[in-house]
Amino acid sequence: MNFQKVPLDAGLYFVGVPIGTARDITLRALDILASVDVLAAEDTRSLRRLMDIHGVPLAGRAMIALHDHSGDGVTNRLLAAVAEGKSVAYASEAGMPLIADPGFELSRAAAEAGCMATCAPGPSAILTALVLAGLPTDAFHFAGFLPSAKAARRTALEALRDVPGTLVCYESPKRLGAMLADASAVLGTGRKAVVCRELTKKFEEIRRGSLEELANAYAGQSVKGEIVVLVDRNRSESVSQDNLKEDLVKALNSTTMRDAVDMVSKAHNLPRRQVYQMALELAKG
Repeated sequence: MNFQKVPLDAGLYFVGVPIGTARDITLRALDILASVDVLAAEDTRSLRRLMDIHGVPLAGRAMIALHDHSGDGVTNRLLAAVAEGKSVAYASEAGMPLIADPGFELSRAAAEAGCMATCAPGPSAILTALVLAGLPTDAFHFAGFLPSAKAARRTALEALRDVPGTLVCYESPKRLGAMLADASAVLGTGRKAVVCRELTKKFEEIRRGSLEELANAYAGQSVKGEIVVLVDRNRSESVSQDNLKEDLVKALNSTTMRDAVDMVSKAHNLPRRQVYQMALELAKG
């Protein structure tokens, strides 16, 4: 046994669980799963299986399903348990809870109720893919799952074309080829991209190339498993002053001048001095 049963304050504990390999769970996560009064999970069977692997006993505790179709009743039940002085843990089926997974309503309700909430962090497919892809990690945008319909997917990609960072999204293996073809058409055939499949699992695969190359490689191909697609930022040399100014204004509204200049100059592949001069002019005006 690699866990300890520890006393926990009444509250909500979001628990990160492995995205593949069961041993990627943290000792703190195991301690919480062993110690809370109430367990909640997106998939109770997968959480029970994970606990069995690590020898964490259920010990007669309730395990409640909380997923996209649960409704407000489950959220209210869990918060009521906290109000009664109990500790409650919630885990998604894999990875960090709430990240393109259920649980947001529970987190928001807990915040509105002033309920103590904390998180035992764990693996994330997004961050794991960023580490392995070899694309810039100084700025990235997670787009979740793109729409399944072609027209809607292309519209979503249009909105992402000029995001000044690496694009990251999840994709269904059934739609991977179609998504890459649309991304190639909308974002540009030469944009660098990476397909990460089955991360941390036995058949982990990382495939790199241009969007056009990857679209051709996966066209009509049947693949299996969990997939993360990453696309490099737009590095087009022809950028209008209006577009550059717009991106810089957005960046300055959310970060320091230094960080904004660094981010925008890298995004547009421009000399830092040029972007810095524009930032100074904006500050004066």
